[in-house]
Formats: sequence, C-alpha cells, structure tokens
Amino acid sequence: MKSAEIREAFLKYFESKHHTIVPSSSLVPGNDPTLMFTNAGMVQFKDTFLGNEQRNYTRAVSSQRCVRAGGKHNDLENVGYTARHHTFFEMLGNFSFGDYFKRDAILFAWEFLTSKEWLGIDSQRLMVTVYAEDDEAYGIWEKEVGVPTDRIVRIGDKGEKYKSDNFWQMGDTGPCGPCTEIFYDHGEEIWGGPPGSPEEDGDRFIEIWNVVFMQYERTASGEMHELPKPSVDTGMGLERIAAVMQDVHSNYEIDLFRALLTAAGDIVGCADHDNKSLRVIADHIRSCAFLVSDGVIPNNEGRGYVLRRIIRRAIRHGHKLGHTQTFFYRLVDALVREMGDAYPELREKQGEIERILQKEEEQFEKTLDKGLAVLEDALAGLDGNIIPGNVVFTLYDTYGFPTDLTNDIARERGLELDLSGYEQAMAEQRERARSAGKFKVDYTGNIAVDGKTEFLGYSATEAEGHIVGLYHEGQPVEKLEQDQKGIVVLDKTPFYAESGGQVGDSGLLVAEDKRVEVSDCTKHGDLHLHHVKVLAGSLQKGGSVQARVDRGVRHATALNHSATHLLHAALRKVLGSHVTQKGSLVDSERLRFDFSHFEAVSAEQLREVERMVNAQVRLNSEVQTLETDIETARAEGAMALFGEKYGDTVRVLFMGGDFSVELCGGTHVKRTGDIGLMRIVSEGGIAAGQRRIEAVTGEKALDLIDSVQQQVIDAAALVKAKPENLAAKLESLVSSSRKMEKEVAQLKAKLASGAGGDLSAQAKDVAGVKVLAASVDGADAKSLRDVADQLKNKLGSGVILLAAPGEEKVALIAAVTKDLCGKLKAGDLMREIAAQVGGKGGGRPDMAQGGGTDLDALPAALASVEAWVAERV
Repeated sequence: MKSAEIREAFLKYFESKHHTIVPSSSLVPGNDPTLMFTNAGMVQFKDTFLGNEQRNYTRAVSSQRCVRAGGKHNDLENVGYTARHHTFFEMLGNFSFGDYFKRDAILFAWEFLTSKEWLGIDSQRLMVTVYAEDDEAYGIWEKEVGVPTDRIVRIGDKGEKYKSDNFWQMGDTGPCGPCTEIFYDHGEEIWGGPPGSPEEDGDRFIEIWNVVFMQYERTASGEMHELPKPSVDTGMGLERIAAVMQDVHSNYEIDLFRALLTAAGDIVGCADHDNKSLRVIADHIRSCAFLVSDGVIPNNEGRGYVLRRIIRRAIRHGHKLGHTQTFFYRLVDALVREMGDAYPELREKQGEIERILQKEEEQFEKTLDKGLAVLEDALAGLDGNIIPGNVVFTLYDTYGFPTDLTNDIARERGLELDLSGYEQAMAEQRERARSAGKFKVDYTGNIAVDGKTEFLGYSATEAEGHIVGLYHEGQPVEKLEQDQKGIVVLDKTPFYAESGGQVGDSGLLVAEDKRVEVSDCTKHGDLHLHHVKVLAGSLQKGGSVQARVDRGVRHATALNHSATHLLHAALRKVLGSHVTQKGSLVDSERLRFDFSHFEAVSAEQLREVERMVNAQVRLNSEVQTLETDIETARAEGAMALFGEKYGDTVRVLFMGGDFSVELCGGTHVKRTGDIGLMRIVSEGGIAAGQRRIEAVTGEKALDLIDSVQQQVIDAAALVKAKPENLAAKLESLVSSSRKMEKEVAQLKAKLASGAGGDLSAQAKDVAGVKVLAASVDGADAKSLRDVADQLKNKLGSGVILLAAPGEEKVALIAAVTKDLCGKLKAGDLMREIAAQVGGKGGGRPDMAQGGGTDLDALPAALASVEAWVAERV
C-alpha cells in the first residue's frame, strides 16, 4: 500500500467506528504556549482532554502533521543517519474523550492492523508491551485478542514510581496513565531484541502504535486521582507503518521518500539514495515547506530560528554533495506532487514557500561569505594551532557558519578546533534558552469552572452576570476583598476576551456598594476571565454584578479591527493573492498588521492600498455576519486568520459585499463608514518575507493629519518658504549641501595627500623595518586610508600607523606591506593601539582600522608602535 492509501484507510476505518474525522491542525500550536511545535496528534485536543473545551463529538480520528526539531522534542541531529528519525512526520491517531476505554482501543488497533479488510499484517510478527501494573490491559491482550503470553511484555518503572516507557504523562502534573505499545518484528536478519531486553535499541523490533490510557490526574504533590472520564489517545507514525506495509526496513525506502530522494538527487547530482546527505535534504524539505505554509518565517529567535537551522542544515548537506548553487527551494514542487492532495494548503502556498526558501538560501550564501571573513581574521591573529571554542561558537551562532565547515578549513591549514570550549559555549546558550523559555506549565493550577461564559458583546456593552468563579494569585477563593487583584468568571458577559489579535475589553463590574475595575479580559477554553482589582466593597462567589464595558475604548478598537479587514483585502488586491495575514494587534490606539510579502511596499502601492480602504469607508456599506460551519464558510470564500483557533461553528464577516470575507470572532463597526478614515503610519520588514503595516483610524487619523500639516508649516517657516513650495526649497538646499560636502571632501583629500608626501620622510628604521606612526590633521577615515595606501607605495616595505584626531574621538589606520604580513599583522597592531586610546579595532593582516575616545593617550600610543615592531622582528 502507498502512504496515501494507508492514511486514507486509517481515517475510513475509524470513521466506520463512529469517529469524527478532524483535519490536521497547524504546526504552530494554537492552544499550548508550552510547545514550540505540534509534536503529536493529541496537541489540538489538549484542552478537550483537560476538560477546558467541549466538542460536539466524543470520538475523533486524524492524520496530524508533526515536527520534532526544537525544544524538548528534538530529533534534528539524528535525521538522515537513522532509519526512522525525521524532523517532520505524520501521526495517525484515534481519540476517545470519556467514551470508550482500554478494551475498545485495543480491539480497534488490532483489527485495523491484522484484518485482511484493512492492513492484513501477519499477527505472528506483532508483539505488545503493557505497563507492568496494568493487569486490565494485559488481560485484554491475552484473553480477548489472543496474543501469546511470550509476546506480551510488562515494562516496569525505572528508578521511581511511574517512570516507565509504558507510563505516559502530559507534564509534571495533569492527566497521565499507562500505555500499551505494538511492535513489529522486521525479521531475524536485523539486529536487535524485543522490548525490555538488553538489545531493545536495535532495529529488529520497531514500535508502530502507542495507545495511551488517560486514567489519572497527577497533582503537584505527586498524588494520583482517578479521572471521572478516562480517555484514550493513540498515535501511529505513517512513515513507520508504510515501511511495514511496503516491506522495507528504512522509512527512507517508502514511496513518499523515494520520490523526494529522486527529485533531490536529480537536482544536486547524486544517484545514491542511501547517501545520508541526500536523506537529510529529502527529510528537511518536508518540515521547512510545512512550517512556512503554517506561517513560520526564518529569523533569529524561537520557531523561526529552528526553521532557519533546518534550512541551513539542508543547504550544508547540498554543499557536501558538491552542489553550491541555490537548489533547496526547487524541491517544493516534488513535495507538492506527493502531498498536495492530502494537504491542499501546500499547493495553494507553493509560490510563497518557494520564494521564502529561495530568499533564505541566498541569504545563507552571504552569511557564509561573512563567516569566512571572520574566520580569516581569527586565523590571522591565532597564537598556536588551536582555534578557540568561542570563535567556533560565534561563527556558528552569529553567522550560521557550520562547525564542520570550520573544521574542514582548519584541517586544510593544519589546525584544530577547541571543541570542549565550543561545547561549553553551546551549553551556556542552551541554559540561557531554558531560563528564558516559557515551555512549562502546572496543569493543576488551571482554572476549572463547569460550563462556559456566554458572550453578549456583539449586541451589548452592559449586562448582568453571575459570579461562577473567583481566583486570587491563581487559587480559587470564595471572596475577593477590597484592593485585592484577581480573576472573575461570569456565566455571561459583554466583555470581549482577547483573541484574533484584538485586545480584551476593559471597564467595570458594579453592584450596590461594589466597584471593581476590569483591566483586561482573556479566554480560557470556553470561559472569559476578567482580570480585576476591587476598588470598593468585596466580591462573593455566587453573587451578581453589572458588567460595563468601556464603550469609548471598545468603539475605537472596533474601528481599528474593521479597518484591518479592509486593509488585508486591499493588500491582496494591490500586491497579489500571495499576501496572507501573519499576525495582528488591534487596540483602541492603532492597528498593526503583519503579512507575507517579499519586498518593500512602494509609496505608490501604499497610497493605492490606503485609497482603496478609504473608498470602502466612504461607500458606508453594512457589515454583515454569518454563523455557520467551517466548510460552508470556506465555500463562501472566507479567509482564516493566522494563529486563530476555530470551533465547530464559525463567524463569517462580510465587508463591502465580497470585498472582504474573513472568519473573525471580534467586535466590529455596524457600517464601514463608521471607521471615518484610515491613514497608514508606517510600513517595513520584520523578517524574511514578512512585512508590517501600522495605521490609525477615526479621530486618531485626523490627529495624524493635523500633526503632519503642522510639521509642514513649521518646516516651511524654518527654510523661509511657503508650505506649497517646501519640496522645491528643500531640494535646492539639499543640492547645495551635497555640493559643499563634495568640495570639503576634495579639500580633505588634497590636505591629506600633501601630508602623506611629507610623512614618508619621517619613517624610522626599527631592526631593518621602516616604521611610521603619525597624526594627520584634518583627515577623515576615508582620506586616512588613501594616505596609508600612498605611504605603502612610497615606502615599498614597512609598517604604518596613522591617526586623525577629532574633537571627541580619534580615527586610526594600520597598514603593513605584504612582504611583512607573515610576522607583522595590521589587525594585531590596531588592537594594541586602539586599546591604548580607549577604543577597539581590527581588520586584515595588511590593513586594519579602529578608533578611540582618549585623545590625551594618543601621543604615547603612537610612540609605542616602534617598540611593538621591535618585539616581533
């Protein structure tokens, strides 16, 4: 069976068992800040398992795209070198939310694997493991399924209670429970032993399916409590089961990888599909393409940094195969052919993915050049034959320069790397990353309130609500006293909870003698959390309050949010359909909109976008909404917002008819004319292939116009011009200024040139080397370099150190003729002299520059040049 056929069969089987087919969620978790990437099928159901979210089904099945290349779950360094490690993989999973449990989960798995109607795997090649104390699961396997006892292995704890390969837990606290795993025997010709044996790390017995029984809730104190609704979470890697069904030992031999390996081999000129570098490239194109399609952009932090690492690792392996031209982005087409049917977003965003990968690849070529220059400087100043670990780390971390490439260059020159120092620097970086990370959460501290908050804010800004939950410092309380801060949960509220880029509402909760300030409102599953400070009186759980939203702030926020929708649509019409939202922030002061685009937006394009938005504002069309299911919404042409999580029922917003159609749960104006006016404040790049626009609306837009107009009036007065003639007057002044700057530069060059002629006679002989150290008054950095070049020609052989003192700092140039670079290096001299004048510098062996701020120390520094040369010749 082909991979696509296995995926389809899995979904169909569980659909026949009354499971709802749920599409794969994004690789960027929308409901879990503790995860860098979606790394398992259960991630999108996490809130459901925790009881924070209710779905209209209790059984689900999915084929979830996953990435394990960053954070705790990181397989990156193993990829390409083992048979089954990948940065990207698909996880087939079936889930029960308080419905069926151990018996059905086990029987479902066994039937799908062994029934001839489905996969038809020989049951004699399967064995299973259970948690050592899980007699129930053991009994089901033995008595109901009929697995011989010699093929059922109990896996016990390692070191302490519940520390077992067959005991799963979501985190240090929270849902957990035993699991049972199914292994496939690849045959005696493959080395390895069954699970639980000393040879279990071999490749003969491979786990293909893991069935987790969420049975307990683990508290912070380590106590285990039975869950009222035990659940099931399973996972089976598509690539692993495809290897079984296609009778191959390595995942890289399955149909999907064969196609990618062939495409990669054709591009880089490698026909050996077992080549590890080729495998790395074939694996990495999957994770990179899917990450980009899910809105991740290469950059220097977080998810973007991991993506950049994967891209550069693939490029480096292309270089190892002798291919130094851009190539990686060309593999996207082959990937789309293989996986575009199952994941249509790949096909829809193919052009965008290719452009981002190509741009990143071209950028990496530049960083390689920079890294080589830094390495050359380090080698020029090397004392001994070992390159320091901090240099190796800086090349890797700052310039993206592969460590093995540094090692290759070192070997060519008979040098070695200080790998222990490099590893220490890497360990320090990892510790900093861990310290700064946000990937830890105590699930028992989660707010737990039955039911959900009914949101009334689409039609009201004031409503009565009953207090169903109070929290102080993360703990449930019965009362909030005056001056205390905390969280209030109401059964219904007009307060909008932050989501979709729109900030939460602020306002008041009032009742009789009670007055409570609401500074923010956020979401927790289906609950609205009001972040409050009690100004007067006290709040009691079970009481009632009048919830009043700050209408002025809400109205200003709605103007900006509605304008964001019009802006998005206008950008797509002006720049192209590749433009998609990558993030937004909407509050009462402004709007910020991040979008995909690969070059700066021109002034003409920005004017056209702004004109188009304001045209829709002037049309004053009614803003319409439709609540429907997600598929109907997509059929209507609705666009989903990046990073937003949608439920079974979605809200579609129509503005200007079909000018803008998007899924959005935010609060908006009633008619487009309510926006009044939108003015763009700024546009700029924030990452490769990603831009940002900031804009204002309504009264803020009018304030901006007034401010700009006043600046024009003030500027015109300064240059003695009328506002309407300001541009022409400024153009004239700039032209005059440039002319004077050019004349000054020419005068400085003549002055410096004359000084250079006089200076050559001041050179002194130090141990057979001509040495010249002098000040050149009136020179700048450029003319100082010109003088140094002239002096090198005049002296023929020698060492030169020139200084150009200014009012507050001094510019320095060091030069060494090529015949002396073997023993005297300009970069070393510059570092020595610059340090003496309170500065720093460096450069090549033949020319270096620097500067300092201690002008009083300059005479002594110049005088020390002769001694510096004498010590080294």
